[in-house]
This record gives sequence, C-alpha cells and structure tokens, in this order.
Amino acid sequence: MSSRDPYTYVSMAMYGTDRPQLHVSFHTPDLRVSTLVQKVRPVLCLETDEADLMISTTGGGPVTDQDVRLARQIVDAAAHYLADCERRYAEQSAPDQATTDQTAA
Repeated sequence: MSSRDPYTYVSMAMYGTDRPQLHVSFHTPDLRVSTLVQKVRPVLCLETDEADLMISTTGGGPVTDQDVRLARQIVDAAAHYLADCERRYAEQSAPDQATTDQTAA
C-alpha cells in the first residue's frame, strides 16, 4: 500500500484504569454518511467497509442543549471541510485549465 492508497485506520488505547481511547480515521472515497431515522433519538452514521462510527444523543436518551450544540459544531466543521476541499480541488484543477487554455491558443 502506498502512502496515497485509500484506507480506514482504527486504534484503541487503554491506559491502566482510564477510559479507553478510540481513534478512527477515514482516508477513503468509499466513506458513506447517513442518518438513522428513529423515534428514540437522532443518529449520524459514518461508514466504510472496515469501520462504522455512530454519533447519537447523550446517553442515547432525550436531546439536550449540549446535543444541539454538538450537532451545530458538526455542521460547522463539515462546512469548513467542504470549503477546504472545494478550494484545494479548484487549485489542483487550475494548472490543468491553464495548460488547456494555452494549448487551445
């Protein structure tokens, strides 16, 4: 696997009696994002063939003020991610466009 091949990385660390720390990194175009429609609680899902990540309300119970704040943080982070992806994609496409324009002239 080269350093640019798609992958999903999952690790867990446990230190003594501390709570386990789980780390999930998705570096793949095969990521699927969805929501589950449930009467009990809202659920945001991120999935690949190798790992699933589900985000839901505090304790899986009723929606709290903190849950609403977290949902807004997720939306804000996703908007920043989208803007950065669009900017970088445009920058990557710009050299190709300049070459095409010069060839056409």
